[in-house]
Amino acid sequence: MRIAAVSDDGKTISAHFGRATQYVVVQVEDGKILSQEQREKPGHHTFNQQKTDHYDHHDGHAHGDHKHNEGHGMGEGARSRHVQMVEVIRDCQVVLSRGMGRGAYQHLQQAGVQPIVTDIVEIQDAVQAWINGTLVDHTDRLH
Repeated sequence: MRIAAVSDDGKTISAHFGRATQYVVVQVEDGKILSQEQREKPGHHTFNQQKTDHYDHHDGHAHGDHKHNEGHGMGEGARSRHVQMVEVIRDCQVVLSRGMGRGAYQHLQQAGVQPIVTDIVEIQDAVQAWINGTLVDHTDRLH
């Protein structure tokens, strides 16, 4: 089984799925970590757009006093970005993040990859918690 974690430094889990620069993919078998590799991850930093374009009205961001009720990352542009982000980890069964938008979470589920939003910072610690069956999915951290 492969577990991907979003990261910016290769050691810790990023606090935002979409903005992370890489995946750390950990191969787990028989309750043991066998190997680990890094993969470049498409994200907000790689898509050809201005920062203000990221906050379009269909992505579910807050705008003034009005917040769209769909949740973050639910617009067409976001779905297109999610497809590219998921393609890199199609061979993984789980992806770990410390925060993500509802759109990314739902897209990962639809793609057959189990998203888990954790409060554990270190990748190795989170993978070990998954192996031990103690990793908690903090869906309250979805935005």
